[in-house]
Amino acid sequence: MNEKELKEKQEEARKRALAEEIEADFEARREMRKHLERGWQLNMNFLSGNQYCDISPAGEIEEESAEFYWQSRRCFNHIAPTIDTRLARLAKVRPSLEVRAFSDEDADIKTARLSSNILRSVKSRVDLDKVISVATLWSEVCGTAFYKVIWNFDDGNMIGTDETGHTLREGDVNVIALSPFEVYPDTLSAGGMSEVKSLIHAKAVPVSEIVERFGVELAGRKIEEFPLVPYSSASGWKRPMDGDFRPALEDAEILIERYTRPNSAYPEGRLEIAAGGVLLYEGPLPYRNGDRGERVLPFIRQACIDLPGAFFGTCVVDRMIPLQRAYNAVRNRKHEFLNRLTAGVIAVEDGSVDAEEIAEGGLYPGKVLVYRQGSEAPAFLDCGKLPAEFQEEETRIANEFILVSGMSEISRNSANPTHVTSAVGLQLLIDQDTNRMHMTVENVERAVKEAGKQILHLYKQFAASRRLLRMTGAGGKTELFYFDASDLSADDVEFTSGYDRTPEQVKEDILNLLSLGLLKDGEGNMTAADRSRVLDALGYGSFENARDISRLHIAKAERENVLLAQEDVEADAYDDHAAHVTEHLRYLLSGGEKDAAIKERVMRHLASHRGKGEIS
Repeated sequence: MNEKELKEKQEEARKRALAEEIEADFEARREMRKHLERGWQLNMNFLSGNQYCDISPAGEIEEESAEFYWQSRRCFNHIAPTIDTRLARLAKVRPSLEVRAFSDEDADIKTARLSSNILRSVKSRVDLDKVISVATLWSEVCGTAFYKVIWNFDDGNMIGTDETGHTLREGDVNVIALSPFEVYPDTLSAGGMSEVKSLIHAKAVPVSEIVERFGVELAGRKIEEFPLVPYSSASGWKRPMDGDFRPALEDAEILIERYTRPNSAYPEGRLEIAAGGVLLYEGPLPYRNGDRGERVLPFIRQACIDLPGAFFGTCVVDRMIPLQRAYNAVRNRKHEFLNRLTAGVIAVEDGSVDAEEIAEGGLYPGKVLVYRQGSEAPAFLDCGKLPAEFQEEETRIANEFILVSGMSEISRNSANPTHVTSAVGLQLLIDQDTNRMHMTVENVERAVKEAGKQILHLYKQFAASRRLLRMTGAGGKTELFYFDASDLSADDVEFTSGYDRTPEQVKEDILNLLSLGLLKDGEGNMTAADRSRVLDALGYGSFENARDISRLHIAKAERENVLLAQEDVEADAYDDHAAHVTEHLRYLLSGGEKDAAIKERVMRHLASHRGKGEIS
């Protein structure tokens, strides 16, 4: 064996040992947090309505058996509507990804405007609202959820093909919502993501996906572990304890990605990927997604309710489970008592009647009952009246639901137990529910802002060449703008703490501005362009466009601004030259004058307008 073959053999042995070490590390982390996973599974069962199960002393989810066959075991689910209400409330207070300029300098203002446009474009392209909704659902049910912000080189506009004919794309950002079942930190006592030194992202994937991503063929196997093959809503979250209904993924392997923060041994961090005992990849952390271009873990943690000294948070479902058990017990015992009152309990003398016939049919109206002569006739026992304690206990537990969940009757089922009739008073009651959720709202806001920062960092790292970005602007029209990495400064931006306003709120603000006369000029008139914008914001843009084409001229001028960044554009004779000149000057004064080539093209275009119109 020559030296080259010896080195290759040693390298293969090293990779095999590293893959085994990664898998052993993963199994150790799974065992370390096994008790947490069982708690999450229990929460999912209670949310879906399977509320007669518990964690056994062996640490597994087991279904509870009835003490007697006749016992009522119905579920009166108060957890599901509470979670629905909390999710609806959190969706209304979702923070907007708007960037504020770091200073009043033109460069900072331009950077802030560009960053806001990029974030709005990414938000629309990846459907960030849905991603946040999925993550928030996981955090509300299990206590914690995660976002993974990555750069997908197979996304974005096509820029050509390689030697093998494979399509080359410019790449783009992807944001993925992860359940807590997929994330394994090196310690459970970390107070946040910044305290985690190493993190594993593991999930079951088909071997065909591994071949496509890494070019390595694996044998594959059947994977049934619940945390790695989550139950979908179609199969139901109420099956984790039932092996007969356990979902499985055929021809699959567990893909383990281990991320390690930069340290003395690895100044740029470490990313190691293994599956089926094979090392698929090893190298530095791929993204400079931290402050000042540092390499950090591409994960963002979102907790429902933080716990001190714990990486995984808790949620209101954990707090509501004991109340839900007590409520089910009270309602079921109450129904059993009512059944005794209606169906009755029959007392018969031994041997006086056919006991089996009485047990099967009871004493229904019109029944001819034959009993032994000289014996006592069968009769119903007096079961008394429904005790008042049933109603009192039911009411007390229902009130505790409000206390524990933070959702009052007015938010959960539109009831008004306080009999407040004024609009101000009702709004104060609704605001109180929002204040009870303030810590959860802050956690969502903090996670979304961190996702926005990582998105800008990835564009700063990978958007090296000039890129054309499309986004939906006002009125639903498409806007285009060019940018590259040099135009971005992801470290010198500040996110606003505002929230996306509803269309109703926007319309109300516009009507207030109109009533105050703030949208009119000094002579009390409103320009055609302003009138078009107001009607557009109120949802009547098409009505205005049918009567006035001023908005179309403005849109054409904006499209010409995009083209002027690359080439000369000649004005058309049918242009509204006054409207076009205004938009071109606005573009020039908004940063276009800093680029000499763009400035010259805009000036030539303005000259063509002056040559064809009556513009001074």
